[in-house]
Amino acid sequence: MDKVVYLDNNATTQVASEVFAAMKPFLTEEYGNPSSMHTFGGKIKKNIDASRQTVCDLLSANDPSEIVFTSCGTESDNTAIMSTLRSYPEKKHIITTKVEHPAILSLCKYLENLGYRLTYLDVDEDGLLDLNELKSAIDYDTAIISIMHANNETGVIFPIEEIAEIARMRNVVFHTDAVQSVGKIPFRLNEIPIDLLSLSGHKLHAPKGVGALYVRKGTKFSPFLIGGHQELNRRGGTENVASIVGLGVAAQLAKKNFDDENTRVRKLRDKLENAIVEKIPNVRVNGNKDSRLPNTSNIGFEFIEGESILLKLDEKGVAASSGSACTSGSLMPSHVLRAMGIPFTFIQGSIRFSLSCYNREEEINYVIEQLPGIIKGLREISPFTNKKS
Repeated sequence: MDKVVYLDNNATTQVASEVFAAMKPFLTEEYGNPSSMHTFGGKIKKNIDASRQTVCDLLSANDPSEIVFTSCGTESDNTAIMSTLRSYPEKKHIITTKVEHPAILSLCKYLENLGYRLTYLDVDEDGLLDLNELKSAIDYDTAIISIMHANNETGVIFPIEEIAEIARMRNVVFHTDAVQSVGKIPFRLNEIPIDLLSLSGHKLHAPKGVGALYVRKGTKFSPFLIGGHQELNRRGGTENVASIVGLGVAAQLAKKNFDDENTRVRKLRDKLENAIVEKIPNVRVNGNKDSRLPNTSNIGFEFIEGESILLKLDEKGVAASSGSACTSGSLMPSHVLRAMGIPFTFIQGSIRFSLSCYNREEEINYVIEQLPGIIKGLREISPFTNKKS
């Protein structure tokens, strides 16, 4: 195929044409600094405020002032945790899970070395949490619970409504990394007592280099970046105006596309997944089938290496992934699949397909046509013993 069949949307997404068109003037004619006193710069602040409102609407938050623009999901995650720890310096306990994104786990390991006490919650073979384990882990010293909404590798969705309520009842700050779920499934932050929520623009057809942190009114907050009065004194630094405008337009598009994401895209994902299970022996779907993002399928192919599958798919013009883009190049097996207790023979051969609203049925048909032959050929030359055809 001349055109790439792009099935790696959990890593990053295509910038929507509407987003690019909205951004362009702020890279050319409208280049003023929104903090300037003169009209040329100051009028741009209205565009930032408009984007803040659309992100607020996407999340069904109560007030646009609860939205803080950042550079990415990683910054939002780090800000949420570090802000809370500075706001409650007497508390030294953090609760998270074993399957979080590296933006959370790497920070938690760093904090452990500084003397903080970490609890990493387990998941079962379907990637689901035991909320009783969470309840038991909370104590007088717990500063924050940080649990992702949807897993970036498997798409498994955690019950953040229940988790938020548990945290509220115990008077503990709750943060959720919602980078993978925002734009794919609806939010109702006006109904759920989430204190802090992270999102990233490039996961929902905005550009790379822009994100946001939701901070519920009344939540104690200490800035992570200090240097200016921007973002109501919550994030210093001149605003990335063009990308913030782009994120605002992407938020509008995502809200319009919820039905498509949860019907047509879900059907394409299921068609691909069901065909793979039907046509290829010795495969397994990793992650709970029901509580999962509509666009994500993580599939393990026994007795072969996932990297080999990806290379062969790439030769055919198909882009997929072996897991998190932030761990690309690592030789370590997926920490998510290991935490789920997936057999090693499947972990090594697991790859992720993640779709978007831009995918079409003919692309899925093409992958279904190409993949069985790729797997058969790789298994024939597999170095593993006990290999099966």
